[in-house]
Amino acid sequence: MKNNRLIMANIAALYLVSVLLSCTGSGDKKVADAVPADSSGYSATIDGKSVLLYTLKNKAGAAVGITNYGARVVTLVVPDKNNKPTDVVLGYDKISSYQKKGEPFFGAIIGRYGNRIANGKFTLDGKTFQLQKNDGKNTLHGGTDGFYAKVWDAKQTDAQHLTLTYVSKDGEAGYPGKLDVTVTYSLSDDNALKIDYSATTDQTTVVNLTNHAYFNLDGEGSKSILDHELFIDAKTITPVDSTLIPTGQLQAVAGTAFDFNQSKTIGRNIKDIDPQLAFGKGYDHNFVLNSHDAAKAVARVKSPVTGITMEVYTSEPGLQFYSGNFLTGKDQDGKGGKSYGYRSAFCLETQHFPDAPNHPNFASTVLKPGAVYTSTTTYKFLK
Repeated sequence: MKNNRLIMANIAALYLVSVLLSCTGSGDKKVADAVPADSSGYSATIDGKSVLLYTLKNKAGAAVGITNYGARVVTLVVPDKNNKPTDVVLGYDKISSYQKKGEPFFGAIIGRYGNRIANGKFTLDGKTFQLQKNDGKNTLHGGTDGFYAKVWDAKQTDAQHLTLTYVSKDGEAGYPGKLDVTVTYSLSDDNALKIDYSATTDQTTVVNLTNHAYFNLDGEGSKSILDHELFIDAKTITPVDSTLIPTGQLQAVAGTAFDFNQSKTIGRNIKDIDPQLAFGKGYDHNFVLNSHDAAKAVARVKSPVTGITMEVYTSEPGLQFYSGNFLTGKDQDGKGGKSYGYRSAFCLETQHFPDAPNHPNFASTVLKPGAVYTSTTTYKFLK
């Protein structure tokens, strides 16, 4: 078994090199140098299934590393204003680090339900379902047995597309129905990483899928994101209680720290006296998007250091902006031995609203047999 794993790791490494060198030009060579060709740290056998690193590469100088453990984005390299390749997502160099208790969902596909569900309970068709509690009295990101810790089946059709599938059994983590999930990552030649989600079920259930990438446009391992300039196209948020569960109301952002309708630095108002900021220990809130047709940018972030701008497009009605308030920097097992400290990354998670199954006034997350759940999100990088 050990020899087989070494052989698989070597094959993955050779494939990674061939993909990265498949295009010519000095910019491509720089990106090839920036993405480790040694993928052995991502090779493992978990639950009897093989885990490997897959790489997407375009002709414009971008590359994305994805592991089928949790369908996670582990590396996202894009050129900065000087064409320097810059890895803008936090992560680890080895799979074992992603398996540790308390790992913050770096780069993972989140399911069956992204964000929080109050008391780990919801009711469908008169029946109450109890979920795993992993955030105090609440359920967060699918519970202790979420999609982030599953080995997905992967198929890479070419250098720019990777499709991952997972079958969630009826009752897994407490959710009803067998759910068949497909996630496709696509890297376009204009440096846009598109994520297409789809799912079907054999019983009525709830679904809310997202990706939990942690971004720092200065480059992963940089100390702060507070100088990043952020725009979010939203007039309201869903305010939360002290356990970060939505109250069910909508709160206008105008005149508050949550107004990003005009671009401003993340740090500008983060220390304002505001009960919502106190509850989240900073920003950790769902923004109600003004539009979500996947054709218009709903958010935009720019680094003043690298000049890298990230635009977010989505078909989802909500966007969770999280300012990395629970990153501690205690571990030294980030990429290259880096420490990821307090507010050294941000997340922009596209989604339906947190705790929607318990709020009839929120957009429904119910999926019935015969229907197809679909969602699309794109992170586009400019310089």
